[in-house]
Amino acid sequence: MEELLITSAANPRLKSLVGLRRRRQREESGLTLIEGFEELELALTAGVAPKAVFYCPDLMLDPANRLAVIDAVRAGGAEVYRLGRAAFEKVAYREGPDGFLAVVASVTRSPRELELPPNALVLICQGVEKPGNLGAMLRTADAAGVAAVVACDPVTDWGNPNLVRSSKGTVFSVPVASGTTDETLGWLRERGVSLVAATPDTSTEHTGVDLTGPVAIAVGSEKYGLTDDLMARAAHRVRIPMVGKANSLNVATSAAIIIYEAVRQRSGGRRS
Repeated sequence: MEELLITSAANPRLKSLVGLRRRRQREESGLTLIEGFEELELALTAGVAPKAVFYCPDLMLDPANRLAVIDAVRAGGAEVYRLGRAAFEKVAYREGPDGFLAVVASVTRSPRELELPPNALVLICQGVEKPGNLGAMLRTADAAGVAAVVACDPVTDWGNPNLVRSSKGTVFSVPVASGTTDETLGWLRERGVSLVAATPDTSTEHTGVDLTGPVAIAVGSEKYGLTDDLMARAAHRVRIPMVGKANSLNVATSAAIIIYEAVRQRSGGRRS
């Protein structure tokens, strides 16, 4: 397929890229954006097939080596467009763009479409508002080998470009899904997955429960925490000990602490 060079920031082909920053357009089109070389490379490794890729050699740190990715996506059937610097900076949504922007299918999946291995470790995020927090939790989930991450009653979508960026592309390597709280709790119950709720309103520390079997760790929004309904259906409520003056941790930090306690236990570490 012949490559098209776009030098004008007013080119009509670029309007749809800017539009994908809006959730409504992402949901209507089923598409989202990946910006950045590392993010795109991870998505490709996870099996994502881009619909289109826009690139700008003038913005690349190492064009001689990184252009191989463009050859790979072109060979995979993606439409490829070379952009001038002004045109690329028009459609880029991050500061200091590195010359890579791809259009890919959004991740839209319900919990019931997820397959879990035996003794799965799952992360449940209920009502978490900030894409940056969800992205950070995905990076932890990827590093820790979490089997799935489910957004309950989500405020944002998995295709939010800022979430894709903050996850460093791991939204494509970690199985993710979205659903209502009732739908998610029913899915966990049917699969025999025990629910552990993170809350400051308990005396049980996160090291004091068994996290070695099939377990879902639930964290809520920083403003409201977990809902009463979810808390009532949890097998355990756990807190992270704090000795400072602040009364809460960042939700992504809290999730990481409890997830890695589960990893420690599963690797043979003893509970305190």
